[in-house]
Amino acid sequence: MTGEQTGLFDLIIIGGGLAGASLACALRGQGLKIAVVEAYEINTQEQPCYDERTVALSYGSRVIFDSMGVWDRLSDCAEPIDTIHISDRGHFGVTRLTKEQEGVEALGYVLENLCIGQQLYKLMREQDDISLFCPAQLLELKQAAQQVSVDISIDGKTQKLSGRLLVAADGNRSQVLQMLAIGSSRQDYGQSALICNVTPAKKHHNVAYERFTDSGPLAFLPMKDNRCSVVWTLEPEQAEYLYALEDEDFRALLQQRFGYRLGMIQKTGKRAVYPLFMQAATQMSHRRVAIIGNAAHSVHPVAGQGFNLALRDVALLAELVVEAGRSGQDIGADILLQQYVNTREQDIQRVYRFTDVLVKTFSNAIEPLAHLRSCALQLVDMVPELKHQLGRQSMGLAGRLPRLGRGLPL
Repeated sequence: MTGEQTGLFDLIIIGGGLAGASLACALRGQGLKIAVVEAYEINTQEQPCYDERTVALSYGSRVIFDSMGVWDRLSDCAEPIDTIHISDRGHFGVTRLTKEQEGVEALGYVLENLCIGQQLYKLMREQDDISLFCPAQLLELKQAAQQVSVDISIDGKTQKLSGRLLVAADGNRSQVLQMLAIGSSRQDYGQSALICNVTPAKKHHNVAYERFTDSGPLAFLPMKDNRCSVVWTLEPEQAEYLYALEDEDFRALLQQRFGYRLGMIQKTGKRAVYPLFMQAATQMSHRRVAIIGNAAHSVHPVAGQGFNLALRDVALLAELVVEAGRSGQDIGADILLQQYVNTREQDIQRVYRFTDVLVKTFSNAIEPLAHLRSCALQLVDMVPELKHQLGRQSMGLAGRLPRLGRGLPL
């Protein structure tokens, strides 16, 4: 039976994934009434397993979560990255970044997506100012001068939610962007990422390996229980071939590509394959709508920048919304949204360039270029300032940081 109900909110977040949930948690307790609309059922009772997908969280993102008062909930499932080891297979160049050189507790952390989601949803459910609509289908979106409203379907009933600001956090196939007729530019890399978890014979000692091979970048990221999260960039045909192999044959080829720095690979988990592309929405705001995370920008996973970039969207938008609310201003005003867009542009473009150059430079098998890459890696390792700049970019500390990124509360 279909009924209709109305809900008045200050902020409506469409998409309850990691970016949307992080924004809701960042804004809790700020005197705002928040609605979070998520299309898929969230099973927060499920425990992380061997095959869980992971996030490489930068040190800067840890600072943001800490400033939000969330890190204490996440730290138990976070495995620190103490060293980043960057090499080019078959060539001498190597660059090593260490937490000691950068003066931080860790360069980053590896966490299971499910663990982050569990803790964010648990925190949201504890808040009186956050209403969860899940699973719910977005039916219609309307923009007016003073408010934005959506019709959603939940439990067989239609509900109308209205607010001063709507945030699109519904991924790179954003339904909100489709409804607003906002396009996107897309660059397909002609590559796929094969992802799995493995257990090596030797201790990983909290080292993250980024190994560039003639078939594409191969990353081994340290996880809890001496597991490693593997992200292997390949041509689509190669990825599908490796995906279909028996475990023993797959381990042998992975071992050949990565080498024996961690000894023999003893166990591999379930594999998954994802196409790789860079995508950017043609605009990040539109009449009381702000766009964050993968809905706004998707990047190649070569340097683990995706969710970290989204979290910096969250940190800035939360800061602007809270400042506007405290001063009695309209949190959905064009001037606020334009400030969000203008401030985020430099960081986003920097990450686009950083990941794009890495992919195109280190996925090329031309021998003269390979020697040049090795020399470049060796140069970075030998020049402290170059290494420091690379470290700052990897840790998400380059450029102007929002309050949460500087360790300050909203």
